[in-house]
Amino acid sequence: MGATSVVAYATVQALCRALYADLLTPDLQAALTRAPDLETLLSQLRLTAYAPHLEIARQLLTPRRIVYQLRQRLGVIYGKLIRFTPEPGRDLILELWRLYEIDNLKAVLRGIASGATWSEVRFLLAPMPHHTALPLDTLLRLLETRDMSRAIGRLRGLPYYPLLSQALPQYEARGTLFPLEISLDLGYRRALWRCIAHLPNSDRAPAEQLLGALLDADNLLWALRFRLYYHLSEEEIINYTLTEHAQITPDEIRAIARSDDLAGILPHVLRHIPAVQQVTLSQHGTLLPPGTWLPALEQILYAHVREQCRQTFREATFHIGLPLAYLILAEYELHDLTAIIESHAVT
Repeated sequence: MGATSVVAYATVQALCRALYADLLTPDLQAALTRAPDLETLLSQLRLTAYAPHLEIARQLLTPRRIVYQLRQRLGVIYGKLIRFTPEPGRDLILELWRLYEIDNLKAVLRGIASGATWSEVRFLLAPMPHHTALPLDTLLRLLETRDMSRAIGRLRGLPYYPLLSQALPQYEARGTLFPLEISLDLGYRRALWRCIAHLPNSDRAPAEQLLGALLDADNLLWALRFRLYYHLSEEEIINYTLTEHAQITPDEIRAIARSDDLAGILPHVLRHIPAVQQVTLSQHGTLLPPGTWLPALEQILYAHVREQCRQTFREATFHIGLPLAYLILAEYELHDLTAIIESHAVT
């Protein structure tokens, strides 16, 4: 590793290691999971790094608003990492940040399809106070069109327009948002992978390792859901999955799409994760019902990604891997917290 890389990433490394220390410990996350009510959960969260973002009137803190407030912290952190990460790594952080812009756009498209009001959509959106082509006023104007074709037309000039306009006929024919949403998801992940190609060698290897593992997990889970729940054809599954990969190849995705022997294929495709066989196969070697093993498989795949991120922090890293590892772990933490908070909304 060159001296230039060490100097360029010195500030980013210090920032990421401080942020990493603020991630919730397993014991604290378990305590949050056991919280008997929302008041107890809030009291515990106010003892964490999320506390400054929960300093609003209690009557405003509905479960949905709590999630929104917690997301604000991640937006602040992205702003710092975008500021301090040297080029061209900064471009990759910006592309990763764009995931929330796409999530916001999908929330508005769902609102148009369902006839939702702005007040119903507003706090479903990720706070994006910086570096966005879709600020709140733009999203509001899209929702107010009340028409999918007109809303997509207003995106002309943005990278989302060609993706959505191409998928619009399928939306109109099927009456489902699936073609629009998967088009956005695929376009985003392909752009993310293209960003990696522009990195110097010292940054490219860790970026390919971490984001490759993440994209592999997404790709495999998409292929399985498309086959088992959506009953898509082999060609549809191939068209709706990524050709970019780290360890899981397009040929292996195709095998999953067409094979009658998932029990035999999955352990081979995921040979680098031995625990897969334990959750997918019965004691007789047959495939368990998907409702039994698919959620467990998802947990195993994302645990594998998390472990790779933690391993990055155990190393002396003066490259893009450290901010990427932190942001992936922070997103997983928010995902877990959202599930805990929403469980209280249900009860």
